[in-house]
Amino acid sequence: MSQFTEQQILEILREIREGQREALRVMEAHRTLVEEQIKVSRKTVEESVGLQRLALQRQRAITFIAVPGILACIAAIAYLVFRYF
Repeated sequence: MSQFTEQQILEILREIREGQREALRVMEAHRTLVEEQIKVSRKTVEESVGLQRLALQRQRAITFIAVPGILACIAAIAYLVFRYF
């Protein structure tokens, strides 16, 4: 090979190496962004699960209060129906 051809090959290899380094920098930036998005997503999911648990607790509390009240009303209506008809 001639000296000129070797220089061209070396220059091309340096360009490839620089391109790979740039690609690695970009991938690192993307990885950092993805990690941040995962953190935000996890926080959102945790908040959602917490709100769902709170909703279930409230639903249970309302059920313990409302069901006996509804049953008492039905019993009172049944009593009035049987007594007056």
